[in-house]
Amino acid sequence: MTEQPAHLDEREGPDAELRADIRRIGTLLGQTLARQEGRPLLDLVEEIRALVRQDAPAAAERLAAMDITTGTKLARAFSTYFHLANITEQVHRARDLRRRRAKEGGWLDQAAKRIAEQGVPADEIAAAARRLAVRPVFTAHPTEAARRSILSKLRQVADSLDAESAAAVLYGDTDTTVSTKRFAELIDLLWQTDELRLDRPDPLDEARNAVYYLKDLYAEAAPQVLDDLAETLRRLGVETAPTSRPLTFGSWIGGDRDGNPFVTPAVTRDVLLIQHEHGIQAAEKVMDKLIEELSVSRRLRGVSLDLSASLAQDLDNLPEVAPRFRRVNAEEPYRLKVRAIKAKLANTRARLQHGTPHVAGRDYLGSDELIADLELMRASLARNSGQLSAVGVVATAIRQVSAFGLQLATLDVREHAEKHHEVLQQMYTQVGEVEDYATLDRTERTKLLATELTGRRPLSSADTPLTDSARKTFDVFHTIRDAQDRFGMDVIETYIISMTLGVDDVLAAAVLAREAGLIDIQTGRARVNIVPLLETPAELDAGGDLLDEMLSLPAYREIVRARGDLQEVMLGYSDSNKEAGITTSQWRIHKAQRSLRDVAARHGVRLRLFHGRGGTVGRGGGPTHEAILAQPYGTLDGAIKVTEQGEVISDKYTSVPALARENLELTTAAVLQATLLHTTLSVDPSRLEVWDATMDTASDAAFRAYRALVENPDLPAYFWAATPTELLGALNIGSRPAKRPNADAGLGGLRAIPWVFGWTQTRQIVPGWFGVGSGLAAARAAGLGDVLDEMHENWQFFRTFLSNVAMMLAKTDLSIARRYVETLVPAELHPIFATIEAEYQRTVDEVLAITGEPQILAAQPELSRTLGVRDTYLEPLHHLQVALLRQYRDLGEAGRQLPTAPGVRRGPSDSTALERALLTTVNGIAAGMRNTG
Repeated sequence: MTEQPAHLDEREGPDAELRADIRRIGTLLGQTLARQEGRPLLDLVEEIRALVRQDAPAAAERLAAMDITTGTKLARAFSTYFHLANITEQVHRARDLRRRRAKEGGWLDQAAKRIAEQGVPADEIAAAARRLAVRPVFTAHPTEAARRSILSKLRQVADSLDAESAAAVLYGDTDTTVSTKRFAELIDLLWQTDELRLDRPDPLDEARNAVYYLKDLYAEAAPQVLDDLAETLRRLGVETAPTSRPLTFGSWIGGDRDGNPFVTPAVTRDVLLIQHEHGIQAAEKVMDKLIEELSVSRRLRGVSLDLSASLAQDLDNLPEVAPRFRRVNAEEPYRLKVRAIKAKLANTRARLQHGTPHVAGRDYLGSDELIADLELMRASLARNSGQLSAVGVVATAIRQVSAFGLQLATLDVREHAEKHHEVLQQMYTQVGEVEDYATLDRTERTKLLATELTGRRPLSSADTPLTDSARKTFDVFHTIRDAQDRFGMDVIETYIISMTLGVDDVLAAAVLAREAGLIDIQTGRARVNIVPLLETPAELDAGGDLLDEMLSLPAYREIVRARGDLQEVMLGYSDSNKEAGITTSQWRIHKAQRSLRDVAARHGVRLRLFHGRGGTVGRGGGPTHEAILAQPYGTLDGAIKVTEQGEVISDKYTSVPALARENLELTTAAVLQATLLHTTLSVDPSRLEVWDATMDTASDAAFRAYRALVENPDLPAYFWAATPTELLGALNIGSRPAKRPNADAGLGGLRAIPWVFGWTQTRQIVPGWFGVGSGLAAARAAGLGDVLDEMHENWQFFRTFLSNVAMMLAKTDLSIARRYVETLVPAELHPIFATIEAEYQRTVDEVLAITGEPQILAAQPELSRTLGVRDTYLEPLHHLQVALLRQYRDLGEAGRQLPTAPGVRRGPSDSTALERALLTTVNGIAAGMRNTG
């Protein structure tokens, strides 16, 4: 945080500018520490940094003896450094991408070049463009440790860095006095901002956070990508309508009820109101731009009869359009039409707030009528010498509204399968036709529910008695129908069933949807998609058979037909990884996609896969572009949904606007490329059979090694002793409880996020690599070493898998982990760590044997160096966390019950300062690792 030693930051090299900026920001942070807390804190920071490099055990002892107040300040200093280093790296990453775009074109340009080189006919490209439907889905899963107050200030740092760079390029301005002063001000404010939340957010708070991200995307990144996509397709000989929806956004916030008792039907309605309030605001800003731009005068250019008639009708229906605008814009029909649109938007806001009925011509029900108004304008301009505006600013506005609607994001609803059976058991008890629904096996329930679905009689009435739990589950279906009637059909499209084990789980949700009027087989109406979520290895293995059985039932097939012959299936990465380990999870998901693809094709149904990927590799994360291209051929037919959550959202979409554009374009380009070019098997089928058999061998051995670890009866005690996982709830980063309902103190009920969180904080990162070494070694022992090399050279899936594992190996540091174990874990549990060490070394050896590199990340020296420098700052935080955890547990606070309800704060205790210090280290390590869970 003063000038860094040359051996850490040589000025030569391709990333010299980045390191110079990090060094400068670090120096300013040091000045803040001295200014705000006194020179001794800065001196302490520098002393610890040097001591960690020279004598790590001495540094650990020094930190262990530190008082809590000083330790907290030290942790905050390192944490703030990581936040500033992260945002600086992102700014430079965006600059590098802009340079590459200028030299090589964007991701869409590169995809178009590959498509053109393959000679794909224009009609095939046009058909693929019509099917293109990319949807990032924002979830409230609690993995973003940084507060929005911190993120917004970091965004200002990024903006200032970019403005300074732009001034240097445009004006040759090298005077950084003003920007340096601004950086110092922002860093002072960062230091004075509490990085810890006072209380747990509720789902409405989470919705407001999501809106913050979505409005940024609405304003800048999304329209850029959509315009680029239209231009790319035009160069390929394909014209696309601005009303098409190749990119939309989804959300689970306020709709994900699985394991979150705080998401009630009322909360769902309130979240939709919040989304619409901000969605209407975003649309109004777009309209303001059109008013500014479209100054076309009727005296100079004609106007279509359709637009003239529509405008006259609007002025009759909307006295809210002020007399001043009627007078000033009397000869400017486009401006006056947009004024009318704004009046309708204001009326829509008022209608939603007061719950009054929709009045056609005075407000909007969904976005279709708004888009129709804009299309009238576009068509009129195109026919009256305004072609450039028609394909320019107006087309962009239509694409924005088409992508985001008035709701910003389409809400998915999710509930656990057993909840639906709980409701049906009570309903069948009331009608008296089934003696004991709960005792029926799956075959019997499937037959019963399939018959029920085709019938006409209601199974329930308004006064059917249900328990409170069952009533909340059933009311959600009525909430969906009411929301569609109130906000428009696009507001909720999908109902997801967690832990789908059989067809009866799917039919149970469909029957309840029928009871609420969402589905009617007789009339061919289905207002929602029914989506099974396959989460465990067993469910993934059986996924094809499940889908086949679903689509073979005439009643269910009618539902799919009513939804345009589209069946969505969600794949759960986190839980399958936690249960089976990364090798088996990734391999079974890959095979499940093949099976689902083949079954859907046999039934003449389009398959849309929804990838429930977490932020970390241990929860299915990793580079999205590579993951898309690594999917089996034919699984991507234009449509894909992918979850985005926590730190991934802020990292990819909001911290630096240019990165938001790059990430959206990267995903869209990969989907377009895979849809058109990855439609058939690209290798000899006989070779793929060999590769599959090799992966089966590796997966089986990896699974055995992983299960041996997680089934060790001592592992729960080891995990809770070695990691700070008991503190995750106190971070107040999400409304959802960390454990599943009725879970015991073991690991079975622990959700995937805290599971990954604990291993990551202590640098063991077991979910990201454990078992891989055993699996690869087993394949090699079976004489398949050459096959592994061939797979790495020629198979995108295997290459991506190993690349992700290598990244996790690089982030793992078992020398740091050993400090946690030796200080916090009873000696009788140390053999577990020995098992982890042995598997780690085995995995490193096997990965290097395949890649041919001398060390992990040898092919990425800049990244390797960055991680090495980060470790200099991370190690003190780890040592401090270990010491504080020891004190915390000695006080007996680890067993203290933490509040789990949103808005509830812990009462004061003797350990309040100690807990705050610990949470500060947790935040700092999360920032340094670029991952929470």
